[in-house]
Amino acid sequence: MIVTIGVYGFDAESFLRRLRDADVRLLLDVRQRRAVRGPEYAWANSLRLQAALAGAGIAYAHHPELAPTTRLRQLQYAEDDRQGVGKRSRRELAAEYARRYTAEILDRADLAPIVAALPDDAAAALFCVERDPEACHRSLIARRLAERHGVTVEHLRPA
Repeated sequence: MIVTIGVYGFDAESFLRRLRDADVRLLLDVRQRRAVRGPEYAWANSLRLQAALAGAGIAYAHHPELAPTTRLRQLQYAEDDRQGVGKRSRRELAAEYARRYTAEILDRADLAPIVAALPDDAAAALFCVERDPEACHRSLIARRLAERHGVTVEHLRPA
């Protein structure tokens, strides 16, 4: 099973609690930049996050091959600007971003090793920053895992 989760809307304690409640044993970080701006999200910066996960008994793996390129992120930011929304308030991905991410990243990615590494008796989490999976490329990865590999997907959100 795969769950997806973002940073926004959580603090460190509620994030780890949500992972524990979902029986996550492996966190798959699909961010290109593994830092989050703002002091309220400093806990999600790579080294701090990895230390907190280790303390909670959750393994960590970074998958930069699944991260959107800077060019793709800029395409999404331009659409966000056109719609007058910020990254933290975005509710969906731009259609062109989703199309290009799928063609340029996801279609070229070999997801079989990720599927093989999924825990048999627990969940793994696809992790990025956006609160809502519909506003993040992790939802595209999750959908591909479900469609092509039969993986069950659940999206975790803040309470």
